[in-house]
Amino acid sequence: MAYKRLFIVRKDLNMSTGKISAQLAHCAEVYWLKLLKPDIPYRNDLGTVRFYTVEMPTGVSEEYVKGAITKTVCECKNKNQLLKARDLAVEQGLIEGEDFGFIKDKCLTELMPEEEDGTTYTAFWTAPIPEEKALAISKKYHLYVD
Repeated sequence: MAYKRLFIVRKDLNMSTGKISAQLAHCAEVYWLKLLKPDIPYRNDLGTVRFYTVEMPTGVSEEYVKGAITKTVCECKNKNQLLKARDLAVEQGLIEGEDFGFIKDKCLTELMPEEEDGTTYTAFWTAPIPEEKALAISKKYHLYVD
């Protein structure tokens, strides 16, 4: 089975190339960070002992090792269009926080807060998901063009 990761970035925020890159990095790492599980201890610089392992679904781990997980970056016009990705993902049976999620920027550099908590929605991400599910979501968006 082919897997794909989908990232959708807001175009209306007029983020610099560096800012977009940072948002995509957040999208990419959030999935992997949630897979880290405490395991066998090790000693760090402070003398704390801890190890971490990554628990990945079998099909995904095989595709990842082969370098076969495709990544697609799409654009959306605004926050509303970004948030519509949630509905499309749920229609595909995906679970928010596990299979997909959103990046909310803390607005410490380029962006102005849009949310009451002082953040702004910038991007949508998926975990590695079956290609047909990714395509069912991404068909509503265009590939990102700078």
